[in-house]
Amino acid sequence: MDCYHTIYKGGTGEIIEKKSRFISEAYPVSGEEEAFAILEEVKKRYWDARHHCWAYVIGRNPAQERMSDDGEPAGTAGKPILEVIRGRELTDIFIVVTRYFGGTLLGTGGLVRAYTSAAAEALAHTEIITRIHGFKLKITTDYTGLGKLQYILAQRGLTILDTVYTDRVELLVLVPDDEEKALMKAVMEGSNGQAVMEKQEACWYAETEEGLQAE
Repeated sequence: MDCYHTIYKGGTGEIIEKKSRFISEAYPVSGEEEAFAILEEVKKRYWDARHHCWAYVIGRNPAQERMSDDGEPAGTAGKPILEVIRGRELTDIFIVVTRYFGGTLLGTGGLVRAYTSAAAEALAHTEIITRIHGFKLKITTDYTGLGKLQYILAQRGLTILDTVYTDRVELLVLVPDDEEKALMKAVMEGSNGQAVMEKQEACWYAETEEGLQAE
């Protein structure tokens, strides 16, 4: 199955470590330009903060990765944020952690722990989803064959996006790429060759708290 993990919407978290305030924000992004535009907005919002450290992972095979310590000791901020993203196997995501210095030095180990915790806190307030690549399939059948088709689709856990009733019934179904051959065989056998199938546009889709989202 061709799929990847990302976040559906942005999320914000915050931790306090020895009076230093770490504000973390996670955003879904599709490119570097979008990530940098978000970074500029964050810098304007927290203009009086000492550091805005960040990391992103964009795309797949290979993914594009980049990070910044923004003045913190090398390897203590951007890399921990990036490792949190990698650990969740996420892509198309940008995380920025803004630090207000509290007057007490945390040391390299303390900074790594703080930025790791802050990044994880942002993700704790997001919805992580799995986007699956598939296609929309229109199946046309007569009314006597409808129940059998609905059973076949339910058994495979496939989602019916729309149903149109005229002199026949048209079902619009979301199908993962790797289900194509098996599903078409099952539909043909279940309908005794009477159902008509039309493969339509390819898409990415995911189950979210707001329901199924396809694009």
